Amino acid sequence: MGAPVPLAFDDRGSGEPALLCLPGWCENRSAFTAFVDIASNSRRVLSLDWRGHGASPTVEGDFTSQDLLADVIAFLDERGAGSVVPVTISHAGWVALALRRRLGERVERAVFLDWIMTPPPSAFLATLNGLRDPERFRKTRASLFSSWMGRSNVPEVIRHISEEMGAYGQEMWARAAREIVLAYGQWGSPQHALASIHPSLPVLHLYSQPKEDPYLWAQEAFSAAHPWFRVRRLSGETHFPSLEIPEETAEAIEAFIREPIDPAALA
Repeated sequence: MGAPVPLAFDDRGSGEPALLCLPGWCENRSAFTAFVDIASNSRRVLSLDWRGHGASPTVEGDFTSQDLLADVIAFLDERGAGSVVPVTISHAGWVALALRRRLGERVERAVFLDWIMTPPPSAFLATLNGLRDPERFRKTRASLFSSWMGRSNVPEVIRHISEEMGAYGQEMWARAAREIVLAYGQWGSPQHALASIHPSLPVLHLYSQPKEDPYLWAQEAFSAAHPWFRVRRLSGETHFPSLEIPEETAEAIEAFIREPIDPAALA
């Protein structure tokens, strides 16, 4: 792991805990633009581009999730951020969990957007393998883009997926797939990883995909056994609620942050 890389960012609003917006692999902080406009009316919101992404510097050679973690810790210290609530898209959630382990209760709560919370299906693992295969990469990515789009025709979502995420080549997508495979291999699922954190981390999972009820029921059952976990299925159609339905997303997050924490739920 090398030295931290200075990251491109937006820093809007005021008040703690600050929201820390972390985009997924192969996407830019533009996924949070509309959300930041709304959420920064209530509190400070920090939004960044990972190294090698968006307006952040390109780096030579390979890098891992541990490098992303080092970058975000250095970023928080540089910006003088105290307590934070990560708001993550998909597998950026793994970095948020590592951030909690490193910074402790400075990470007060966490919000995960459209993350595969349960043990992943075999089709998902096959997709990750396809992204790592140069011969299958383009077809696999096109299938992913189609599924993420759902039935939406929101121009901002279409542009974000086709133009921004589509600009990243096979090397970055393969790197993302490798890191995601490693995370699921270590923890089995985000739920299992969350259950290993002590004291427990108050969590809200907001998602629009998939729509099938059994996925929601599995998370509700987990919540019943782990009262620090909350889940809400949103009204959107796509993989990107912060971009597609920013008002609904921001309102749900603000309500979650203002909800008092029951110490007994964290035991």
